[in-house]
Amino acid sequence: MALDLKEKGNAALSAGNYSLAVEHYTQAIALDPNNHVLYSNRSAAYAKQGKYNNALEDAEKTVSIKPDWPKGYSRKGTALAFLGLKDEATKAYEDGLKYDPNNQQLLDGLKEVKKQDQPSFGGNSMFPPEAFLKLARDPRTKDLINDQQFMSMLIECQKDPQKLFANMQDPRMSAALSVMMGINLDDEKMDTEPTPPPPKPKREPTPPPKKSEEENLTEEQKEAKKEKDLGNEEYKKKNFESALTHYNKAIELEPTNITYYNNVAAVYFEQKEYKKCIEECEKAVEIGRENRADFKLIAKAFSRIGNAYKKLEDYKNAKTYFEKSMSEHRTPEVRSIISELDKKIKEEERKAYIDPVKAEQAKERGNEFFNKGQFADAVKAYSEAILRNPDEPKYYSNRAACYTKLAAFDLGLKDCDKCVQLDPKFLKGWIRKGKILQGMQQSSKALSAYQKALDIDSSNAEALEGYRACSLAAHSDPEEMRKRAMADPEVQDIIRDPAMRLILEQMQNDPKALSDHLKNPDIASKIQKLIESGLIAIR
Repeated sequence: MALDLKEKGNAALSAGNYSLAVEHYTQAIALDPNNHVLYSNRSAAYAKQGKYNNALEDAEKTVSIKPDWPKGYSRKGTALAFLGLKDEATKAYEDGLKYDPNNQQLLDGLKEVKKQDQPSFGGNSMFPPEAFLKLARDPRTKDLINDQQFMSMLIECQKDPQKLFANMQDPRMSAALSVMMGINLDDEKMDTEPTPPPPKPKREPTPPPKKSEEENLTEEQKEAKKEKDLGNEEYKKKNFESALTHYNKAIELEPTNITYYNNVAAVYFEQKEYKKCIEECEKAVEIGRENRADFKLIAKAFSRIGNAYKKLEDYKNAKTYFEKSMSEHRTPEVRSIISELDKKIKEEERKAYIDPVKAEQAKERGNEFFNKGQFADAVKAYSEAILRNPDEPKYYSNRAACYTKLAAFDLGLKDCDKCVQLDPKFLKGWIRKGKILQGMQQSSKALSAYQKALDIDSSNAEALEGYRACSLAAHSDPEEMRKRAMADPEVQDIIRDPAMRLILEQMQNDPKALSDHLKNPDIASKIQKLIESGLIAIR
């Protein structure tokens, strides 16, 4: 029924009846809620209607169900592009290309979305002049230029984007948008799944009676099958030695049958004889290849090798053999196991990289860079120390100090949180967190951090000074705070510096310029002073 409803939806979509198409796809989804193709097709129908939020929701559902399917990312990119979310659309297309680097639809979508200068449909430049030039040159839409009624409608949409969505039912509008914005809503084919063969005609000649499977076997094969069946009975009873005897007897009678080797391997697996299991499976694959066995049986042998290596905690070899199994016969279960193994391999690699001695060496390099004012290089060194020993809080504290110098307060704050999470009694971590929050003009939160530090050491000078300063800032008049800052000779020198005034003005007009200026240690220290004085704030 779901397949029938999907085909009806496809027909309605092709006929331009988008509402009916959505209805059919929705009914099909109710019957088959895990079918990624249904969500993909409904996403296309919603896009035709101009309901791009709905189209995006269905595209994201498509990707979540089948993350390795490029079409899902194409749907997502199209919806995001029409919503004016250029960066997100670019990422969607690029994510899809990771699975299929040569997918023309994704490549075209990415190329076109990068050409769009306007980030949304707002303003008077929704359709720039070159878009109309595209309309006139494309054979699919060149006649629309001479259609006065349509051009009037298009100009109205240019003035009021809401009218665009109201006119999306018009197939001319869909075609025009596809050309003008370079986003294809009209796929050459609607997505389909393999369709079961049509039922055979009711009236057919009665086929001659087939011989039973037993009648087609030789005497040796019949005896081998009996031994296998006896082995299966013993296997179910967990009488593994007896099962092995029967399976080996079956192999003696019919040495070209891959199934018997797989059965022997299954017994070894249950006996935890994993290396013997692997050897038997490799023999099974070799026999299967020589005798053109069913690819599913070969896949089964590869999967059992993968499971044996998994039990031996040799995850890389396990993944290799599960991938070989997938090359013979793809199943969701094996795909899921490969994903699980990827995580285990990454965790193993992470643990293998841990080395406290090398961590200390990286920290010392970080200290040297920090003392030279090379804060970006210091960040890299401290990050290496963290990878080498992720449970040492002081490395996060040191990196937080670098981030503070680079005015990357959010990253510094994150490191401070990790630092005190690892060691709630780490005094320097709480003080550093207080300073960062203080620099971000979050006095009340900074007070809490300083209070934590004072709970650990009530006489610590840095914590006391920070606590007093935040208490004053939390209750003082901003104007008074500005006056105190301006009375500071160092602040006065910074404000009088023409170069710094130009930099501050540039930062105000272009926040991205901040990162460039912070590469200069001298400028970074002056900006830090202005932040601490409360004259400027960076969010």
